[in-house]
Amino acid sequence: MFERRVREGFLYHKCMFSIVYMRQTNLNGIDLNLLPPLEAALRTRSVSEAAVEVGLSQPAMSRALARLRHLLDDPLLVRVGRYMVRTPRGDALYPLVVQALEGMRPVFAPQSFNPAAAERRVVIAGSDLHAILLLPALARRVAREAPGITLVLEGYGRDPARRMLEGAVDVIFATSATPLPPGAMSAVIGADRLVLVTRRGHALANGLVTMEAYASAGHVTVSILGDGASEVDARLAACGLSRLVAATTPHFMAALSIVAKTDLVTTISEAFAARFAEPLSLTVRPAPFGEAAFELSLVWAAFKDVDPVLSWLRTVIRDVAREGFGELAQGSGV
Repeated sequence: MFERRVREGFLYHKCMFSIVYMRQTNLNGIDLNLLPPLEAALRTRSVSEAAVEVGLSQPAMSRALARLRHLLDDPLLVRVGRYMVRTPRGDALYPLVVQALEGMRPVFAPQSFNPAAAERRVVIAGSDLHAILLLPALARRVAREAPGITLVLEGYGRDPARRMLEGAVDVIFATSATPLPPGAMSAVIGADRLVLVTRRGHALANGLVTMEAYASAGHVTVSILGDGASEVDARLAACGLSRLVAATTPHFMAALSIVAKTDLVTTISEAFAARFAEPLSLTVRPAPFGEAAFELSLVWAAFKDVDPVLSWLRTVIRDVAREGFGELAQGSGV
């Protein structure tokens, strides 16, 4: 009895040494798909039952077992009378295989996300428009459901797309017309349109506004990226017109404040202008150049698409954007 136990113990430790050695030296060349068939075969001690459990045909299971026998240099299972029994090495391997599979399952298990337990600093690039229209409702929702998440709204600065792709920015507010760099993803979260905003009593506050009258007025523009690009100027140019830009600011609130105290006009988001029309005594009218609708979107790096915190936050932003910007476009993909 003592000799048998010594022999079995020797075989067990020899087996473990072989597995560790194999794992350290040849793991890259081992087909890990063989682990489930190995576990099933050693547990059921039946090739046919193991085949059913792992979803293989019996010939495929037999081939897998043959590969395992060759790889491990041991029969693993042998027939004794009417039954299959494990060899000593098969006995020693079985708990190790079970442990290996159990250790691997969490790696491939679907991620579960509990907002209440999340702790994260999330950086969002946007303007004061987004801060005023979306951030209060967004911060309230996050504070209630995910108090460990800190929201940081930064200005766009220089090259926000590059900072996003480098991981310094998590989400960018943009419009659906914004060109996306390679490696970026986007989704529409709301709808808006450009409107003409003047102080009450301004010459363009009532009556028909022609493109010529619009172009001849002094304008306040909002340049959030500092590149001077403007869809309004492009539309005027198509009509052979240009406008006088009297002031430029990176802040939408500043543009409205200037318009409220001067004869200058501005052309900005209807959702934003409508919020301050009454307190600032402003008149909000349709832009004179026809269709002026645009879509608000979120942009993020593709490598963060499955980040559970950001996936949850994008959904929350979409929800609060309904109130700030109107109904979502169908199939937004957030």
